Amino acid sequence: MAFDKSLDKELFGDTAEFETTRLRVSVFSYNDGTPKLQISRENRNMDSGDWTFAKMGRLTKAELEAIIPFIERAKEKL
Repeated sequence: MAFDKSLDKELFGDTAEFETTRLRVSVFSYNDGTPKLQISRENRNMDSGDWTFAKMGRLTKAELEAIIPFIERAKEKL
């Protein structure tokens, strides 16, 4: 079965933006299934200013402190 974007519902989402990167904490439920937490990273292209998807990788202390409140609020949707 192929992924169908129309069946993927975002139950929660919030974004922390920094100078060159942003982190998004979301809760999604696919086809009314079990809600799951997703943390994603996007990096800003310094030439064009566009945001591009990047591997999550490691977090700095500032990044972690910024998203912990989002994770706490996301827990209520799980």
